[in-house]
Amino acid sequence: MKYFIVLVFLCVNNYISAQVVSGIIRDSDYLPVIDANVINLRNKVHVHTDYNGRFEISEVALSDTLSISHVGYKARTIIISSFEDKFDLILDDKSISLSEVVISPELNALNIITKLDLQTNPVTSSQEVLTQVPGLFIGQHAGGGKAEQIFLRGFDIDHGTDIAITVDGLPVNMVSHAHGQGYADLHFLIPETIDNIDFGKGPYRARIGNLNTAGYIDFRTKENLDNSTLKMEYGQFGMRRLLGMIDLNNSENEKLSPYVAAEYISMDGPFDSPQNFSRINVFSKLKSKISETENVTLTLSHFTSRWDASGQIPERAVDTISRFGAIDDTEGGTTSRTNALVRYQKFLDNDSYIISNLFYTRYNFELYSNFTFFLEDPINGDQIRQKETRDIFGLQSEYHHGFDYKGWDGEITAGVQWRSDIIYDNELSRTANRQITLESIQLGDITETNTAAYVSSHLSSGPWTIHTGVRFDHFEFQYVDALLPTYSTQSNTKSTISPKLSLLYNYTNNLQLYIKSGKGFHSNDTRVIVAENGEKILPAAYGSDFGLIWKPRRNIIINAAYWYLFSEQEFVYVGDAGIVEPSGQATRNGVDLSIRYQPLSWLLWNMDANLTDARASGEAAGNDYIPLAPRATLVSGLQLNSSSGLYGGLHARYIGNRPANEDNSIIAEGYTIFSLNAGFQKRQFDIGIQIENLLNSEWNETQFATETRLANENSPVEEIHFTPGTPFFIKCSLAYKF
Repeated sequence: MKYFIVLVFLCVNNYISAQVVSGIIRDSDYLPVIDANVINLRNKVHVHTDYNGRFEISEVALSDTLSISHVGYKARTIIISSFEDKFDLILDDKSISLSEVVISPELNALNIITKLDLQTNPVTSSQEVLTQVPGLFIGQHAGGGKAEQIFLRGFDIDHGTDIAITVDGLPVNMVSHAHGQGYADLHFLIPETIDNIDFGKGPYRARIGNLNTAGYIDFRTKENLDNSTLKMEYGQFGMRRLLGMIDLNNSENEKLSPYVAAEYISMDGPFDSPQNFSRINVFSKLKSKISETENVTLTLSHFTSRWDASGQIPERAVDTISRFGAIDDTEGGTTSRTNALVRYQKFLDNDSYIISNLFYTRYNFELYSNFTFFLEDPINGDQIRQKETRDIFGLQSEYHHGFDYKGWDGEITAGVQWRSDIIYDNELSRTANRQITLESIQLGDITETNTAAYVSSHLSSGPWTIHTGVRFDHFEFQYVDALLPTYSTQSNTKSTISPKLSLLYNYTNNLQLYIKSGKGFHSNDTRVIVAENGEKILPAAYGSDFGLIWKPRRNIIINAAYWYLFSEQEFVYVGDAGIVEPSGQATRNGVDLSIRYQPLSWLLWNMDANLTDARASGEAAGNDYIPLAPRATLVSGLQLNSSSGLYGGLHARYIGNRPANEDNSIIAEGYTIFSLNAGFQKRQFDIGIQIENLLNSEWNETQFATETRLANENSPVEEIHFTPGTPFFIKCSLAYKF
């Protein structure tokens, strides 16, 4: 009888002592971890964190153990020793396994895919940075120093006209740039500092404004280093690279995490005329937890680069000068960029926080090109110089508020943005031999200011999630033309509203269906706007996606979507020639397919395939092709990372034939290129090799249908002009971590 009484007493005491415990789960950036799983190991009661990272779990007794876990983070356990404790826990990053992924409304499965790719096959060159985005292709055509040409969703984006690119929120694109609208040079980003990539295809995010039509990319750099690294790379064609990443937190102060990274790279390339390319990058970051509710991050970076280039060559000249020869080998340029970014984060209460960014950029650019050889000037040639210096000032502030009300939980976000570009001596001139200025075509100062406000919401109830948003943008354009006989400020203003709406339905924990819709836009060059008296300043793009994210098995994840995009006006400033080309309306639609399969914990197969149909609206059938719009692309690879330290992979990228002009009479030929990487990590050392163009294929990296005239020709010829792709290229690397 007494044992029964004791048992009853223990049960009653346990019941009386059982209470509700709450807390907040954050990541290493002190941001809320959404949908983390919190489980009481004693009675298996479990809950998930909301949009604030908060959880509230009942039936908890003293000495109970709570386990907290989320895909991509190291699990933590806490023992309940007092009900008065306020839990504010930080989850550290860890390697992702597909078997851990559960499809939920709060999970950004596309970013999980990208993070998985980064951890299994980290990028080691600036050219590889953009290709981490599924479906995105690039091409380099100016000696390695010029920004890459980008292809995505049926767009020849040139250097950034239809994709918004940022690094930690710092804008990369240059509006009203001397070489072309939206010019996005990412070469100031050291690849090894990348922690994650947030990206989206289509104009569906209220936070993203100008140039977000085909999509957006936000690179997130590491908040701290696990260790310091020294790395050396040596390759063919005079390739040399040195990298240093130093953790400066010798005291292991958890509230302070400073580090610095520096990179030097040089290369001559496979061309007959050496490209004499060199680049220096310096990057530093300091994160400080200044109080229990406040965090500040300071980022400083600088890069400078110079190069020579052989330029594009016409097909008819290959037999005379070879594929790696040049018609004019005096092309090339210099560029530099200095960035300062301050990020402030303030937690107002358990439901709300604010993130603000203040940034400044100083930028210089000078580029010499010759696209038509002797078409315009049969004596001196058609070399041009594009040059500018600019200051960029900007501020972004975003308020987040999470809530839980009558079966609905979610988050409301409101933000304001301001950016002002002050551009000095924006120039287009005809030159000779990079030394003599023959004629100034355009020269002037530009001031372009974009002020924006937006609000968005994420509402979830059961299997349903609704994302809504609306964005307001106002632009002010000013241009002072230095070539006019009298001083005059030409100006214009324009505003636009961009609504967004998406609907997600979680049929099961392994299948999510979604519909996305939204309006985006890209602004035109200020010089074009004032020249056209304000016509078609902010042409809009209307898009929609219909897709699914599916895990048919524990180690496979599939993302498939059909998408459609209508471009109101493809009105593009062609910086290479200093002219305006209004190309009218256009429609694009296609299918995206991404698959990640992890048959073993150390083996991953990836595949990203894209089919697109891009046509100009209102044009006669057969004459409605959009030049250089990609029709079919495929990227696939097999990567292994064993526990013994051995790693390696085989990868392929394919782009199909595509029209080079409006009637498809000139074809830009497609290609398939294979690459291989292998290496071994042992203790503090990492030795590896990378081989590009494994089969030594002959391919054209960038191609254009251009009308040109050579020195010995009496009349011009229009045909494909190309920059040859790199032949078989091998480089070795040695890294030491400490």
